[in-house]
Amino acid sequence: MQDEKQRKYYTTIGLEIHAELKTATKMFCSCKNDPDEEKPNVNICPVCMAHPATLPVPNKKAIESVIKVGLALGSEIADFSEFDRKNYFYPDIPKGYQISQYKYPIVSGGKLAGMDLTRIHLEEDTGTSKHIGDTSTSLSAGYTLIDFNRAGVPLMELVTEAHTFDNPEDAAKCASNFAKEYQLLLWYLGVSEANMEKGEMRVEANVSISPDKDNKWPAYVEVKNLNSFRSAEKAIKYEVDRMIELFESGRESEIVKETRGWDENKQKTISQRKKESSQDYRYFPDPDLPKMKLHEAFDLEAMKKNLPETPAQKRDRYKTAYGIKDEDIEVYINDLELGKWFEEIIVELSDNKDLAKVASNYITTDFIGLRKNNPEIKKPSAFNFAELVTLIFENKISSRAGKDILAMIVVEDASPLKIATEKDLLQKNDTGALTEIAQKIIAGNEKVVSDYKGGKEVALMSLVGQMMKETKGSANPQVAKQLLMDLLK
Repeated sequence: MQDEKQRKYYTTIGLEIHAELKTATKMFCSCKNDPDEEKPNVNICPVCMAHPATLPVPNKKAIESVIKVGLALGSEIADFSEFDRKNYFYPDIPKGYQISQYKYPIVSGGKLAGMDLTRIHLEEDTGTSKHIGDTSTSLSAGYTLIDFNRAGVPLMELVTEAHTFDNPEDAAKCASNFAKEYQLLLWYLGVSEANMEKGEMRVEANVSISPDKDNKWPAYVEVKNLNSFRSAEKAIKYEVDRMIELFESGRESEIVKETRGWDENKQKTISQRKKESSQDYRYFPDPDLPKMKLHEAFDLEAMKKNLPETPAQKRDRYKTAYGIKDEDIEVYINDLELGKWFEEIIVELSDNKDLAKVASNYITTDFIGLRKNNPEIKKPSAFNFAELVTLIFENKISSRAGKDILAMIVVEDASPLKIATEKDLLQKNDTGALTEIAQKIIAGNEKVVSDYKGGKEVALMSLVGQMMKETKGSANPQVAKQLLMDLLK
């Protein structure tokens, strides 16, 4: 029933994503930017605490980081930009206003993961509220403390264009994919750790629905407190269902422009406040900060030329150069250290495409499987792993022996060839020695032989299996199979 209702409405979403930048100091002062600091109010100074007669000084590294992101997204980098004062009164804002950007953002336009971007601008973060005890009512015994260590940390805000979808599932998935890809990009560019659990990246979704694709409902809801990609998906779906119920019951006027928070425990959104407009913030240019001529201050061509490889570029290269599976590529995209190791192995394999596929298969299945069971295991050297892959590819050891040797070299890095030789794991292709073993197997399995000669082809593999067991896996399965077939003619 709910699916039928959903099909009657279109879902429109837009995203706002805040990411704390990885700089040594805060945005407008020399205080340490340390997200791991546990002691409250130690990384503060008169500037970030807004004491009288103090003046802010912009962090050039933070501005450069925003430009790098813009260049990587194919966006337009503003020539002229400035900082503005965004006026509002919250306990975690020492100044009574936030230094942000309004009319002249550093970055405009661009595209990522199928979504168009509106802008990326730079601002300062707020302090952190620490709620002690029960603060649910004004009469409760709880109270709130403010930690200003985070106040003034450089914060980059990305805003997307609104995108309309035929159903909430597609909208929620698109939002989640976008946020994941953006986080990856920030990692690759080295501008932010973007750890959502620590609040270093915060996703907010603007959600609305409408029965008419061309006439959007004027009121939308901004959902905050989305601290995981999964939460973002759930919150969007929940909010669409809530709005549909209001439409269906004739109460669409109750869908108002407001901010709602996602409650992870209750799995629902909760109204927090009416959504402010730009007029409410009374923006005006900050008189204490200089105007910025970015094309003069930064060599944009050199910055663009020196950008690291992006996740999208890496995907294309892996697909073209190595022809490995899409699932494998995503493993390396998301695990930078594993991707680096894979590329070191490829160098040892002389960029051989066939060997690369074998190597990738053993990394993403067997090695990761071993690491999942024992996180302490280490990656063997690229040289030794490449040697193992070559032995398997050339049929010098069986797949079973390959797995066994891998389990050994993740504990103690050593030559797979040496291990195979010492443990008699090299596949035997000597037809003379294998013929004697095959004859012995045939003589001891009259029923299986009779079944095979009676037309049961599968019975032959039982004999092959026994040969592999007899030789402790060292017999070449193809050679063993052919020998048995020849002897049973």
